[in-house]
Amino acid sequence: MQESPLITKSKTFALEIIRVCNEIKNTKKESILTNQLICSGTSVGANIREAFYARGKADFIAKLQIALKECSESEYWLELLIESGYYDKKDILELCLEVKRLLISSLNTAKQNKSGSIYVTLAPPKPHNPNHLVGTDWFGFCYTNYL
Repeated sequence: MQESPLITKSKTFALEIIRVCNEIKNTKKESILTNQLICSGTSVGANIREAFYARGKADFIAKLQIALKECSESEYWLELLIESGYYDKKDILELCLEVKRLLISSLNTAKQNKSGSIYVTLAPPKPHNPNHLVGTDWFGFCYTNYL
């Protein structure tokens, strides 16, 4: 099964957040902002993972919206750390923005697809009837009209 780029990028982002927070805590002895960032930054991927086990389309969208809010919060903490001089590398902020763009695009795709009952999976299903396949997007989401 091929993993969704959204899952892969959000996990990479979480691992980078952990690395950056540990670096700042060890070198700058700052913990207030980094504690906030580690919570929001690792929550993004957790909510995305949870979305793939949603009970329906509305639940799926709700989980991705929570992930988007956490991503936006992470963006804020990163901006504060960079602008205050605690951290000077902007690549982590770029990764955050990339995950945010993927989430927005994915949410838009999910909201636009209003044709009956839609179930989202990570990989193309192997339906008994190929007519069950509704469509896929480039994020790795596959939309079908059956469970």
